[in-house]
Amino acid sequence: MRHRSRRAARAAAIALDERFQAATPLRGILNKVFPDHWTFMLGELALYSFIALLLTGTVLALFFDPSMRVVHYDGSYTPLRGLPMSAAYDSALQISFDIRGGLFLRQMHHWAADLFMAAIVVHMGRIFLTGAFRKPREVNWVIGIFMFWLGFIEGFAGYSLPDDGLSGTGLRIAASIVESLPIIGTWASNALFGGEFPGEVIIGRLYIVHVLLVPGALVALITVHLGLVVKQKHTQWPRAGSTNDNVVGERMVPGFAGRSTGLALMVFAMLAGLGGLVQINPLWLFGPYESAVVTAASQPDWYVMFLDGGLRLMPPWEIRAFGYTLSPVFWPGVVLPGVLTGLALAYPFGHAWRHRGQGYQNLLQRPRDAPTRAAVGAMAVTFFMVLTVSAANDVLADKFHISLNAMVWAGRIGAVVLPPLAFYLTRRLCLGFQQQDRKRLAHGLETGIVIRTPDGEYREIEQPLARPGELPLPYAGWAVPKRMQRLGVNRPALERAPDKAELEKAPAKETADD
Repeated sequence: MRHRSRRAARAAAIALDERFQAATPLRGILNKVFPDHWTFMLGELALYSFIALLLTGTVLALFFDPSMRVVHYDGSYTPLRGLPMSAAYDSALQISFDIRGGLFLRQMHHWAADLFMAAIVVHMGRIFLTGAFRKPREVNWVIGIFMFWLGFIEGFAGYSLPDDGLSGTGLRIAASIVESLPIIGTWASNALFGGEFPGEVIIGRLYIVHVLLVPGALVALITVHLGLVVKQKHTQWPRAGSTNDNVVGERMVPGFAGRSTGLALMVFAMLAGLGGLVQINPLWLFGPYESAVVTAASQPDWYVMFLDGGLRLMPPWEIRAFGYTLSPVFWPGVVLPGVLTGLALAYPFGHAWRHRGQGYQNLLQRPRDAPTRAAVGAMAVTFFMVLTVSAANDVLADKFHISLNAMVWAGRIGAVVLPPLAFYLTRRLCLGFQQQDRKRLAHGLETGIVIRTPDGEYREIEQPLARPGELPLPYAGWAVPKRMQRLGVNRPALERAPDKAELEKAPAKETADD
């Protein structure tokens, strides 16, 4: 009986393959080789948090009412009972207090959004610092930039949907940024809000953007991104046996698939724990939004804070010409993100033009081996952090009893002085690390053993990193042992190229022609 079922299953599989020709591409996917390094999982964090966003958001959409019609609250939260509010805010309160598991799902959804954006930022930082954006992966870098801004819009739209006091303040700032556009600002704001702010249609429009348009665009970009990763092959660190023409690691099944599944379960478990135990965005504390009221200590999610910080630090400079006024909001709200995005998009193509003729670059670089690029990354992170901290300057001034004016000026000075300082220090630090590595390769490791020569000279004994006759070792762009007890761990990175017998015992490899 068992043999008959096996034969029937085999016959069915053969019949399906004869019609759909699925065996060959499926075999290629299952045999796909992925390098083994923890930094390559940062992109997977973004993917799994996005899946959690889709799942929790789908459930929340069944109970949310994206309407701005006025209702009177009659739910379980006593302090707001009887108050007039929008149906959107009323449904958000119903989800939080009257629907079983609603608050858990809403908080899990919010934490997943923050994790998604954090994973994108850290993943792109890894790609930038290691040179993974180089030929032929410039398009994937561009996709990553667009994914960040789509996630930014998605998060802001979802953050604004409840129509509470905090989200309404954020919408008021967004309306000011739109109105600051030269010539078309007023028209664009009226078109977006359906009249004067806040209008009666913005929540419904943001709902369509949040649940349909941006998620669809993100799914499309993620699909293209993963397709390019499979087609162009994965980058890898320049370890022993790794070349520009192969991929050394583990196959999709079972090694990579097993670890990736475990990571996905850990991400879901962590988000569930945060959603159930750690409070985020307690919208019932802010009350319904009123256009004449500004909520104190209003800070958006972390990935929007740099924009808020830029708005706070900008001096009140207005430019009037040809009958038009250029608002000071225009520079940090429109020009600053536009310039930063343009520089990020152009960087890989500028790098390809500067290093033209190098061909495909499938081996990664340590940040110390590209000191100028690492310094640029440190400068960008420092600038981002100064603006992010400045978004909470009112809270810091209140809690630490500091003048708010002093906090504003500290942010302005820091935004100008600290990024160049970070550039200089990071570049010198990278060059120093390079020098240390080259010194160890040339002279060996410090043992701490000091001897005295017959001439009376004191000299430290150093342990060489290579066999006699193999010095000097070349600088290979990979980790150099720092302690004697770690020689056995890092030794393969310094040895000669593996011979044929060693290659037969090595992990799975995928050549450029596979």
